[in-house]
Amino acid sequence: MSTLILLRHGQSEWNASNRFTGWFDCGLTDVGIQEAKSAGNQLVAAGITPDVVHTSLLLRAIDTADLVLQTMNLSSIPVRRSWRLNERHYGNLTGMNKVEAKEKFGEKQLHDWRRGFDTPPPPIDETNLYDPVNDSQYKDLTEIPKSECLADVVKRLIPWWADVAVPDLRMERTVLIAAHGNSLRALCKLLDDISDSEITNLNLPTGTPIIYELDNNLRPLETIPVLDRTLNPKIAQEAAEAVAKQAR
Repeated sequence: MSTLILLRHGQSEWNASNRFTGWFDCGLTDVGIQEAKSAGNQLVAAGITPDVVHTSLLLRAIDTADLVLQTMNLSSIPVRRSWRLNERHYGNLTGMNKVEAKEKFGEKQLHDWRRGFDTPPPPIDETNLYDPVNDSQYKDLTEIPKSECLADVVKRLIPWWADVAVPDLRMERTVLIAAHGNSLRALCKLLDDISDSEITNLNLPTGTPIIYELDNNLRPLETIPVLDRTLNPKIAQEAAEAVAKQAR
């Protein structure tokens, strides 16, 4: 048996200003810093100790993982990073306020872009200041996406899961993944066999550990809703509802 902890980063600067962030590399707010520390304290209280950590290449996930480990006095354990754990690329929505985007494109269109499984936003163009195409940390990628839907994130996560996460879990390590709302939604979809239509209803709160106990086939021991896997499901549900209201 092995344990997998999924943790969406603490509140970021662009979460606070309700903007589509995607691959833009903003930091944590003071609230986000406290959320990350709280996540570490929750894991200590629950007696769950990571053996290895995986993060995206984005600062808000990296800092969240660092703060969790500092809180738990585990700063020496290995931390590995991969672009495959990045948030999904929001295309030309990157940098837009979500309420303003709803007013511009309409509620249904925005909902399809935010939560639809296979509907990517418009591709980012050369006038968007937040295009990551010139970011040096992606120099080895053969092609940086211009926009992604959740299906694209699932596709890029599958090889990472098989080649990186599975070997750690096969060694019965407790694995912490500090990443993003959509990359973690993609993992939840794979782990819990959530349908393309049902995944649109899943909202993940920031700074909230989600605990999976996995069997020898790396399948969840329990068939329960994702938010019931948190250490405080009632608070997690309230926080998830707040995420769902961001464009309202």
